[in-house]
Amino acid sequence: MRLLSFAFVLLAARFAHAQCGCWQQHVQCGISVDLDVRTHLFTGQEHLTYRNNSPDTLREMFFHLYFNAFKPGSEMDVRSRTIADPDPRVADRILHLSPGQQGDLQCTRITQDGRPVAMETAGTVMRIRLAKPLLPGKSTRLSLDFHGQVPLQVRRSGRDNAEGVAYSMAQWYPKVAAYDRSGWHADPYVGREFYGEWGDFDVRISLDSAYTVAATGVLANAKEIGRGYAPRTKRQPRTDGKLTWHFRAPRVHDFAWAADPAYVQTTAQVPDGPLLRFFRKDKAELAENWNQLPGYMVKAVQYMNRHFGTYPWPEYSFVQGGDGGMEYPMMTLVTGERRLGSLVGTSVHELVHSWYYGVLASDELSHPWMDEGFTEYAGAEVMRALFPQLDKNRVHSDATEAYLRWAADPDREPMSVEADHFTTNRAYSTVAYSMGEFLLDQLGAVIGDSTLHQGLRRYFLACGFKHPAPVDVQRAMEAQTGLQLGWYFREWVNTTRTLDYAVADVVQHGDTAVITLERKGEMLMPVDVAVTARNGTVQWFNVPLSLMLGARKENPQGKPFGTLPPWQWTNPAYTFKVAVPGNAVGRVQLDPFNRLGDTDRDNNTFTVPSSAKGTP
Repeated sequence: MRLLSFAFVLLAARFAHAQCGCWQQHVQCGISVDLDVRTHLFTGQEHLTYRNNSPDTLREMFFHLYFNAFKPGSEMDVRSRTIADPDPRVADRILHLSPGQQGDLQCTRITQDGRPVAMETAGTVMRIRLAKPLLPGKSTRLSLDFHGQVPLQVRRSGRDNAEGVAYSMAQWYPKVAAYDRSGWHADPYVGREFYGEWGDFDVRISLDSAYTVAATGVLANAKEIGRGYAPRTKRQPRTDGKLTWHFRAPRVHDFAWAADPAYVQTTAQVPDGPLLRFFRKDKAELAENWNQLPGYMVKAVQYMNRHFGTYPWPEYSFVQGGDGGMEYPMMTLVTGERRLGSLVGTSVHELVHSWYYGVLASDELSHPWMDEGFTEYAGAEVMRALFPQLDKNRVHSDATEAYLRWAADPDREPMSVEADHFTTNRAYSTVAYSMGEFLLDQLGAVIGDSTLHQGLRRYFLACGFKHPAPVDVQRAMEAQTGLQLGWYFREWVNTTRTLDYAVADVVQHGDTAVITLERKGEMLMPVDVAVTARNGTVQWFNVPLSLMLGARKENPQGKPFGTLPPWQWTNPAYTFKVAVPGNAVGRVQLDPFNRLGDTDRDNNTFTVPSSAKGTP
């Protein structure tokens, strides 16, 4: 663990000049929880040391009480019953939960440095009034007594999921809200993603000894537990039929766990990387696919380490549970009754989140595409490496197709909409996942795909553990390329403009062809052009956009591109000349490698009739 973290710090220092230099709050979080598996009730204590690294004096703090979302009338319940296309996993299920099936999380007592503090709860958010203001650069210690009820599995967290997993414990404890340059992020839990403070977690989980626990972090008392973690050489001094599992997780922003009496565990070691753990229910029908999963996941981690940055923690766990696939620090919950391809694909996606949700940890509620979209982008490349025989299309062509469907939708919404506020679940999924991937893919057309990958590694190293914002992606790419890219992110993230360029005219004047291009859509982009003479020779050109203050240096597919003067962005048309000595132009093609999400490709090619005569 120490070596991995130290290497990460050294590499990140090389890129310290990049944007991500803002302060970060920090917590040390110790939690002890006791769960009664007969009643599904739990009690706990949380000791939180909170360091205020901001320039602000804090007089109040906010906490998330996520389990309160699983009550009839909650914001999650109402939203699911009123949105046009509800998630079938939720629908109206919360409304029909009986009292014994509902979720609950309450704090009964909170102290600050030993002094009681006042608290008020509104649904899934709790506000506390600090007994003493917390000054910049100072720390305070909060102690919380809490109790709750594990809900029947509805969304992500809960008990007795569809595959019979007993407990999927995510968003289960009072979690301090994030505080950054935008202030407190005291968002209610409506159903989307999460945002948390970096911290070191020390968690003790007590429950019936028949259950095996998988969790964020590293099991500190493995010799007392056994169960595949280590040979058992010690016994716990408990006499009540329970075991206490002690996990430590440094530098994470959340803590999740799962438990089931029928879990079996296998492991696989990534060379020069983390130990991978796999937990599934002991069912014969699961064995074949789950036994193949470790080999794929080892290769997936190696690919990500090699191409996108190094995973910094010592372990990662794939755990059967939840209601689909959901990422948490150092682990994922994934439903396990799947075909091999689905099991691998979902596991790859959740694993790749460790780089974007785990290490970078942007504000997912405000900018969901920074996590989901970037994970889709990297995950698509991992899947192509694992299954090169399955799809012969360009690796990110699915994202382009999704963009074209989005562009044709009159009710499309921009990427800047907050995750919980999209008018439909479909719109959220398209923007967060597909458009986020498409954003990176189109940026590769602007700066070059190899350069984009170098920029993504720079971004990972410069912004790891720093909660980056969209401007930090932009700044990393600008540092990598020397180009101005603010226009690109403003256009694609903040607007619903669409892309359509055309070849308007080709006129031959002796040995010179005069070619006119036209921007028919509102979206701005540089363009590539292929000019083919009648004898078959091809000349390749890149037309940069004036706002870039430079041009792409990388040539797609190794073609000998020439760089033309920039297209002034205020001009709807662009004309240039091409010398074709002793010959004539037969065809002019925009975007010859189909790299752009051009909404009308029919006007991208201009074929000069063989009877056409140029002007002498």
